[in-house]
Amino acid sequence: MTDSKNINNPVGQGGGQRKRQSRAERQNNGPHRNLDRQGAADRKAELVRKMREKAAAADAAGQANDGTAQS
Repeated sequence: MTDSKNINNPVGQGGGQRKRQSRAERQNNGPHRNLDRQGAADRKAELVRKMREKAAAADAAGQANDGTAQS
């Protein structure tokens, strides 16, 4: 029997056809990695939103103080 040395060429595997795996999937960075990246992007977006809100609040407080100091 001929043994295959390439995972994408399943000659002699005996288990029928196998799904062709991408290079990332062969390195265990398959579809679950995309979910991890999406979660990280969501957390970053939330952090940026919070930072902008704080900056806007600080800016509004600074403008309020400037307005009262001139009067």
